[in-house]
Order: sequence, then structure tokens, then C-alpha cells
Amino acid sequence: MFPIHSKGVEQELSFKSLPDRRTCRGFNMRVFRWSQAMVFFIEEINRSNVLLPNVTLGYRLYDTCGLEVHSMRTALSVVSQPLKSDSAGACTSPSIPLIVGDSGSTLSMAISRVLNLFNVPLVSYFASCACLSDKNRFPYFFRTIPSDVNQARALARLVKHFGWTWVGTMGADDAYGRTGIDMFTAEVVRLGVCVEYRVIIPKLPSQQRVRDIVRTIRASTARVVVAFAIEEDIEPVVREFVRQNVTGKQWVASEAWVTSTLISTRENLASLSGTIGFAIRRAQIPRLRDFLNSLNVLAEPYNPFVREFWETQFQCSLNTTHPHGSMAEPVRYNKTCTGWERVDDTDSIYNDVSQLRVTYNVHKAIYAVAHSLHNLLYCEQRQGSSTSETCADVHNLQPWQVAQYLRKVNYTTQFGDVVHFDKNGDPVGSYDLVNWQRSSSDGPVDYVTVGRFDSILPQDEQLALSSEGIVWHGGTREVPGSVCSESCPRGYRKVTRAGQPVCCYDCVPCADGTISNTTDQPECTPCPEDFWSNEEHDTCIPKQIEFLSYTEAFGMGLAAAAILGATVTLAVAAIFLRHRNTPIVRANNSELSFLLLLSLCLCFLCALTFLGQPSRWACPLRRTSFGLSFALCLSCLLSKTLVVLMAFRATLPGNNAARWFRPPQQRLGVFICSVLQVMVCAAWLVKAPPYPVKNNWLYRDRIILECHLGSAALFCCVLGYIGCLAAFCFLLAFLARKLPDNFNEAKFITFSMLIFCAVWITYIPAYVSSPGKFTVAVEIFAILASSFGVLLCIFFPKCYIIIFLPENNTKRYLMSQKGGR
Repeated sequence: MFPIHSKGVEQELSFKSLPDRRTCRGFNMRVFRWSQAMVFFIEEINRSNVLLPNVTLGYRLYDTCGLEVHSMRTALSVVSQPLKSDSAGACTSPSIPLIVGDSGSTLSMAISRVLNLFNVPLVSYFASCACLSDKNRFPYFFRTIPSDVNQARALARLVKHFGWTWVGTMGADDAYGRTGIDMFTAEVVRLGVCVEYRVIIPKLPSQQRVRDIVRTIRASTARVVVAFAIEEDIEPVVREFVRQNVTGKQWVASEAWVTSTLISTRENLASLSGTIGFAIRRAQIPRLRDFLNSLNVLAEPYNPFVREFWETQFQCSLNTTHPHGSMAEPVRYNKTCTGWERVDDTDSIYNDVSQLRVTYNVHKAIYAVAHSLHNLLYCEQRQGSSTSETCADVHNLQPWQVAQYLRKVNYTTQFGDVVHFDKNGDPVGSYDLVNWQRSSSDGPVDYVTVGRFDSILPQDEQLALSSEGIVWHGGTREVPGSVCSESCPRGYRKVTRAGQPVCCYDCVPCADGTISNTTDQPECTPCPEDFWSNEEHDTCIPKQIEFLSYTEAFGMGLAAAAILGATVTLAVAAIFLRHRNTPIVRANNSELSFLLLLSLCLCFLCALTFLGQPSRWACPLRRTSFGLSFALCLSCLLSKTLVVLMAFRATLPGNNAARWFRPPQQRLGVFICSVLQVMVCAAWLVKAPPYPVKNNWLYRDRIILECHLGSAALFCCVLGYIGCLAAFCFLLAFLARKLPDNFNEAKFITFSMLIFCAVWITYIPAYVSSPGKFTVAVEIFAILASSFGVLLCIFFPKCYIIIFLPENNTKRYLMSQKGGR
């Protein structure tokens, strides 16, 4: 069964009179070549001494015109005529137990349903719809063309390979077209590709419908068009496409028309140049061209197809009457045919054997049937009469018996291809990737093979192609782009536009702390905890580590201030040491003054421990040195205040309190006050000492190295103890503020404690509100400010007298104001 005519002529059925004889139009040279090739293959088998020896195959040739009604009529004719009769006159099995055909999937589906009733196998050479693989619906269907499941997968992989994410689809209004684009769509969507439109070509489209289809394609932003249709169905659309001079679209063709000479004409190349698609495998069949060229109308006067071919090929009319069985509309030419014209003097689609693809499928179908019959015959001869009931009777074949052997057929063609059917009656899915090219500007189209697809190979090896050998639309070697949105570069993520497919998106920069190191990332990847994104947001880099360092300007200034304070303190100590025997130094227990200067020097130096990178030893040293040095300093001030206060109280009659505040008792008091702080610090270091931590929560883009308190309660005890000493010292100094000026230090101690308390009270909100490393800077500033306050208030007046007013550094001067107030 071959659609030798591509279209049927519509008839008006009135149901009042008998319908006219069905006629067809559009003689298809390519399909006629298929039918003649079938004759060649059958005759080749009949001449073989190896395959079916002593058996002659016969055939009937039907033209279905590509119409279901003709295909159904043919199928019913095959299974009903002629009939054999048994002795009782009852009808038995048909004489033809197998059909090769039909070319279309829709036609094959229709006749398969009829043939199923009679268990007659159908072997198709061109029906590729995946729906025909359903053995529940089509148990006797076989084919030598791969299922469209493989083609849809191959086309989807091709689209994905070239980075096309925005395509349009077109299909014929039949099982082949609709099922093909549906499977392709499902496959490409799984691969992340979007389909902009899906248009269906009616079997008999109106001119307006064709214009609408072309308008849809022209207006679309998708530059790639994937078309599933046979050549007769897509030809009107291509014609209108060319008429409107639409360019800039890259066509991806299905195997049904990718090697069609009806479509790949010179007139169509302006719009269809560079078309690419998968074609079924081809073969160079020897002696076929000679057989085709040997056709002679005089040798076959009753063959209607040969007659019509002859008249169409040579544009002349034969004088003989139209043979019976012809379905063509009679056409009269001005020239008369002699019958002696030579086919090999012409070049046409008929004798063009450069692209024998469907013809090769016909070859596989005929030889598969022959091998099945051969195996059936061999079974009978081998088994012998004793077990002949297990083998079919070759002289009385039942269709289902042939189907059994078809399912098991497995042979290798003379071209090296293995032919067998899987459980669904399908062959191996293998294709050639074909590209339309021209060797010259006015030359014919060459179908250049630029790749292959084999479904039996591992998935990553199934598609093999040479991109360098492809010529795209417009004659360029550069792969055309077809995307709804341009690819998002590194450092950006895709954000789908509302109400649009996922392939239509906007590129949004990654947020700080996240990156995208590949193109088209749907989400940005957060950096690890200790890393941060660079400026381009495509790489995670280690976070900047911050701490108050000696090397930065602010740290250097604080370090200089601390060293200056310690130096000034040592200078004051040197002055006091040089003038240790003078009244002003001896007046208030010079031993306490030197101890106070030592503690102040330690206070200045402890500020240096807060600079630099926190470590396991630096963090405990910071807190303990601070707590101990200030505890010692305040202990000395408290002792000096008590000495001043008790010294004047002792002048009252009967008051012996002064004996409790002699130098040994002062040293003991300082020791006890300091030891209490030492005990608290020791407990702190033992229980939960301070330790370095990475502060990741304050700033997202950098790490602050700081010291964790360890035990906040013990830290509060250290600060609280210092605060209590300062408050008690301030209270006593305030009580002693009105004692004689020249001898009294209480006034200076009061001022120093006021500064001390003011600094540390102000420190609390400043410490809480200062970010990062500036927290440490605030703490250092408080240490330095309070230390300078004590140093200046206590020792600056004495140093001023010692250096600039030595005449006042006498016992008489100091004692002169004793009772002045």
C-alpha cells in the first residue's frame, strides 16, 4: 500500500444517488519510486537461491491516495478477495496473509484496527507515531522506521545541545503530527526548554488558515521552528512562508520532510536555508537505478501507475485507453507519447537514488517478511512429518502464523544493519542528522550528514554531531540563538516573569553574601559562614578579619597614648625619687605614692594588651591585668584618703585612731584590697576564662575577632569591686575635702574620682553602642582617660611645686596653713 497520489478529490455525497468513482490527484514521483523499489526487492528475493529457494513471492500494489477511506477499502479488499473455498463451500483464510504499508501513521492506525479482526500483520515502512507501539491496541503491527519516541528525544537533545530555550512547534492534524509535537514538547520541557506556540496544520487548510499560521510564526520571538508533518501537509505553509518572504527562522524538520525534494526547492531556500533535522538511515542499493530506468510503458500497458508516471514524466499523452483501476483524473497533453522515450535520459525524483531512506525502509520491510517466511518454511522441512503440527503449513498460511515469525526475525542486511523488532514491533531508533547545504549559490540542495543519533548507546553518547560542519539559516556558521531571555551571567540569578513561561525571566544580581558561579542559576548560593561574596558575586572569598591592630592609625594613636601615659608616670616617679626627702613628697607617705605610680604605670600598660589579635593568652591577660592594676590603684588611693582623713582626726584630744593607719597598716590595707581582686580573677580564670571568638553576627561581610567574657557574672564582680573601691574612695575624699589646703590631698583625690567615675559611667553606653573593633577602642580610651585623670589630679600639683615653685617645698610652707581654716 503506497500513497502514489498525495491527495484525494473531494466528493459531494448527497445520499440520493450512487457516488462517483473515487479519484485522486498529485502523482508523487518519490512514492512511485518506493513502489517500484518494492517490486525490485521482491524480484531479487525470487531470484535468490538462499532466501526462500523454490518459492515465489507474489504481490498486489494499491494506491491509497493518503486517505483513510481508500486505506480502509484496500484493507478490506485484501482480507476478503479472492477467497478460497473448502469442500463444504465455506470461506477460509485469505490468500494474502500480510500487508506492507501504509506510509502514514493515521492510515496505519485505521487499517490496523480492521486487520486485528483477521490477525493479519501489517509491516509499515513510514508510520512512526509512538501510539502504534501499543501492543494492546495494535498487536499485529510492525514497522521498519523508528518510533517517534526516539525522534522526539533526539530533537529535544538537539535543541538542548545548541542552547535553544525558546522554540515554536508545528504539526499536521493527524496522529503523526499531534503525537510528535506532544512528545517533543514533553521532552524539551523536561530539559528546561519552553515552547512559545503550538500550531496545527489542517489536512485541507484554507488560505486564511495558512496565512494565520505563517503570521503566528512571523510574529513570534522564537527563532527556531520544529515541524512534525509529512511533505504534503507542510507544503502549503512553506509556500505561503516563501510568498511573504519570511526569513530569520531556523527550521528543524522531522524525518518525514527533512529530505523531501518537494520542499527543498531552490525557490524555498531563501526562507528555509540551513534546515536541520533527523532523517532515517540511508543506503546505496546496487542495481536499483538501472531497474528504475528500465521501466517501459509498453511492457506494462495495464499498469495504471506506469502510464501516469510516463505521461507526467515526459509531459505527453498515450493513445491507449486508460487502464482499469486508475484513480487519477485524466490529463491530456498536447504532445503524444511514442512509448520509446527513455527514463535514463531524464533526471527526476523518481530515478534519484542519492537519498534512499524510505526506500531502504521498504527494503527492510520486504526482506523481514521474506526472512520470516523462510524461517517458517525451514521449520517445516527440519521438523519432518512426525512433528509437522508444530510448524505452519506453507501452502495454507494463517496470518497469525506469519506474525509469530515476524516477532522473532533477526537478520543483517547486505549494508551491515541488523533488523529485528522489539516487544512493541519497533526497530532500533537510529537516525542521521541532515543539514540542507548548497555547494554553489544556484546549485541544488545537498542533504549533508552532520551527525547521528543511536538510542541503543549510553545516553551521553547517543547524540554525536559536528557543529563545525553545519551551515545555518542565512549561510552562517554561527549557531543562531533562540531564547526568550538572554542568559544570566555569573553573579546573577533568574527571576521568572509573572504569568510567563519559566524561560522568560529577568536577571537579578545576587544579594550580598550569595554567589552564582555558573550562568542561568535559578537561585544564588549562600557563602559558607567564614566567607563572603566578591564584588562580582561569582566567588566566595574569605571574610575580612577585623580587630584593633597596632598597625592601623587608630590603634597606633591609642598605643602611643598608653606609652605616653606610662612614660609620664615613670617621669613623675623619677621626679619623686629625686626629691624623695623633700617635705611635699614625704607629706603623704611617699611609699604609697610610689606604689600608686606603679599601679598607674600598669594601668597604662594594660591598655596595650587590648591591641592586637585576640588569642587564648591575650584575652585572659586583658581582663585580669585591667582588674588587678585598677584594683591596686584604687586601693592606694583609698589608703591615702584614709591617711589624710585620720591624720586630722587624730589631732582631737583622746583620739588614738592614727596608730591604726601607720605605714605597716597602710601596706596591709592595700594588700588586702588587692588580694580580694586577685581571688576574684583567679576564680574567673579557673571557672570560665575569657577566650577569643569570631563575631559573625554583627557584620555580615566581615568577621570581628573579639574576646568573649567567659563568665559574665565574674566579670561583673571584677567591675563591681572596682566600682565599690572608687565609690568608697570618692566618699572619704569628699568628707576630707575641707581640711587645710597645703597639706590636704583629699581635694585632688575627689577630683580624680569624679573623673574616674564620669569616665566609666560614660563608658557603659558608649561600649554598648560601639560596633566591632571600636568597642575595644572605647574600653582602651576609658582606661587611658581614667588613668590620666588620676595621674594629673594627684601628681601634677606636686610636680609643679617641685619643679617650678621649689620655695614652697618646705615644711614651714606646708605647716603654715594647718589651722588656717
